[in-house]
Amino acid sequence: MVSIERNPTRAVSIGSITVGAGNPIAPQSMTATHTQDVEATLGQVNALHAAGAGVVRIAVDSKKDAAALPAIRAGTQANLAIDLQENYRLAAEVAAYVDKLRYNPGHLYHHETEKPWQEKVKFIAGVAGDNDCALRVGVNCGSVDPAKKEQFADDDSIGPMLASALEHCELLDTIGFTRYVVSLKDSDPQKVIEVNRRFAEQRPDVPLHLGVTEAGMPPDGIIKTRIAFEQLVSRGIGDTVRVSLTVSNDRKPEEIEAANSILADIAAGRVRSVVDFGMESLNIISCPSCSRVENEAFIELAEEVKRMTAYAKDHAITIAVMGCRVNGPGETDDADLGLWCGPTHVNLKKGSEPLGAFAYDAILPRLREELDQLIAQRGPASTPAGA
Repeated sequence: MVSIERNPTRAVSIGSITVGAGNPIAPQSMTATHTQDVEATLGQVNALHAAGAGVVRIAVDSKKDAAALPAIRAGTQANLAIDLQENYRLAAEVAAYVDKLRYNPGHLYHHETEKPWQEKVKFIAGVAGDNDCALRVGVNCGSVDPAKKEQFADDDSIGPMLASALEHCELLDTIGFTRYVVSLKDSDPQKVIEVNRRFAEQRPDVPLHLGVTEAGMPPDGIIKTRIAFEQLVSRGIGDTVRVSLTVSNDRKPEEIEAANSILADIAAGRVRSVVDFGMESLNIISCPSCSRVENEAFIELAEEVKRMTAYAKDHAITIAVMGCRVNGPGETDDADLGLWCGPTHVNLKKGSEPLGAFAYDAILPRLREELDQLIAQRGPASTPAGA
């Protein structure tokens, strides 16, 4: 075992566990079922709990989703977190049945646009305090606070994420709510390392939830996440973690197994050398399947994209495959080619430029056409080192 000096973060209780303050790093996951399907959701919650999840997160996008929570709460001993999306006011309807509320600063602008975000955060924090809930301030690369994004160069994705997280921490501290953790996620493990390292330097007291968003399918998604976790956890950064994998519902516990395996390796000193992942080769990112996915064909499509594009493995091209309309449009902007999936069609993008919507059975040939054009424009693939 190696000795790792953890960051001196404060303790934050989440149901039956406590993160921060030197407590064991807790693995988390998120359900991929439709929340209103109580039986399926409860089955997945309990499967994740049995696999060792310290917290299980559920998406709530509507009042109907919220109405399913009492039955879910009654059927599990798991510590539950709720992923609030655009409708921040749903916090009041769900907090009594969960242990943590997660909100995204970038999503606070979608409802009641005339109201300052500070008032919305105060509302969420007030609800959390009244219902014995912790908070997570979840900052994502693809849905960052638009006001913060305007303050930084177009090619600086880390700056707005960091500024947004620090600003929300300051507000929560000012109103006396300190029972919160922060996450700063990107699909690029190197950016995850850098933004979390910089945050931890400025706010070593705040517990961090680590993850590489849209890591993709195993084994690639596990490799990307391992890169980030090795570099951060070995520096004492990180109090709770998630391995986000694109897998079918019955395989979701693999996220917990992967997280525990990575953490065990780090604790034992089995840290692999870190490569600059994806910079000189094809990089496919895909989001973890969750309840926001509107067509389960998304998972099969992600696997087909990986198989179909294997011929381009030596080209430094990033392809993003996203499962929903909530984060998909924004989180494909930085990819060379992006696909975000709706109920009946897949939207194809080249960078931030929309190329159209295509049926699921028609998207692969169109994607290959665009990929071949990119390869032709960029020239020969880079020669691997030592070749």
